[in-house]
Amino acid sequence: MNTPGKQSVFSINSDEQFNAIALQVFRQQAKHCAVYRDFLKGLKTDIDAIINVTQIPFLPIEFFKSHPVLSSEAPVDLTFTSSGTTGMITSSHRVTDISWYVDSFRKAFELFYGDIKNYTVLALLPAYLERAGSSLVYMADDLIKQSHDADSGFYLYNHEELYRQLIKQQLTKKPTLLIGVTFALLDFVEQYQFIFPELIVMETGGMKGRRKEMIREELHNTLCAGFGVDKIHSEYGMTELLSQAYSKGDGIFECPPWMKIITRDTNDPITPLTNGQTGGINIIDLANINSCSFLATQDLGRVQPNGSFEILGRFDNSDIRGCNLLIG
Repeated sequence: MNTPGKQSVFSINSDEQFNAIALQVFRQQAKHCAVYRDFLKGLKTDIDAIINVTQIPFLPIEFFKSHPVLSSEAPVDLTFTSSGTTGMITSSHRVTDISWYVDSFRKAFELFYGDIKNYTVLALLPAYLERAGSSLVYMADDLIKQSHDADSGFYLYNHEELYRQLIKQQLTKKPTLLIGVTFALLDFVEQYQFIFPELIVMETGGMKGRRKEMIREELHNTLCAGFGVDKIHSEYGMTELLSQAYSKGDGIFECPPWMKIITRDTNDPITPLTNGQTGGINIIDLANINSCSFLATQDLGRVQPNGSFEILGRFDNSDIRGCNLLIG
C-alpha cells in the first residue's frame, strides 16, 4: 500500500474520503514509525481489525520530547521545537518534507480567509521570534512574503511602530491581519486603544509565563475593547502538527478537511467520546504524513456534531496516561 500523496490528502471533501485516507496513513505509520509501532505493540493493537478512525489509538504528544517521531527515512528538512522555560524538556518535530507544512497552512488560510495577497499581515510574536525553531514564525514569515505587501512584517516589542502601522492601515482601508501571541496583544492594548472594526485580530494562545492566565471570555473581551473589534479570531496549532484550526470568534474552531478532532475519555485514554462530551483532545492531522498523524494532546475540549470544537483547558498532569506503555 502506497502512502497517500498531497493530491489525495489536500483534496479530501467527504467523511468517507477522510476515513479511507486516514486508515491508509494509519497502516503506513503503524509499520514505519518506530515509536508509534512500539506504542501500538504495547497496547496489543490488532492493526487489521481497525476499520474506522475512531478505533485508531492516538500517540501521546509527550513522545515528541523523548523520541524521534518519524515514519520516513528521508533526510530531515527542518526541526521545529516548542517553547518552554529554562530547564524544561521541549518537543522536537523533525520534518522530512517541509512542503507538506507549506501546502497545509497556505491551503487552510485560503480556505478560511481567502487570498493572502488581499491582506497586509502584521505579526506580533516576540516570544517566538526570540528563539529558533518556531513553526508559527515559519508560517507567519511565509504569509508575510506571500502577501506581497511592503507594509507586512514582524514586530518584536516596537509597539509604537505597530501602532503607527495600524493607523496607516485604517486610513488606507487595506484588509489587515494582526496575528499575535496572547500576552503581547494584551501588552499592546494596555498602551494603545483603537476603534478598528475591520481589523482581523488573531491570537495564537499562550501566556508563556509572561502574564497570569485568563479565561477566554475575559481575554477576548479585553482585546475586543482594546482594538475596537467585535470578535477575536484564534489559531489552534502546535509544534507537533503540520495543520492548524481557526476560530473566527467565540472560541469555536473549525478544521481544514484533512484535519479532525476526536475527544477521548480522560480516565480511559483508549475510549473515544461522543460529540458534545468534554474530554481529552485527539487530533488526526493527515498533513503529518512523515511523522505521526494521530496524536493525543494535553488539551481538554468538546466537539460539536458538525466537527467544530472548543478548547476548554488543559490536563493538570502533563504526562498523559498511556506514556508508560512504551518501553525504551
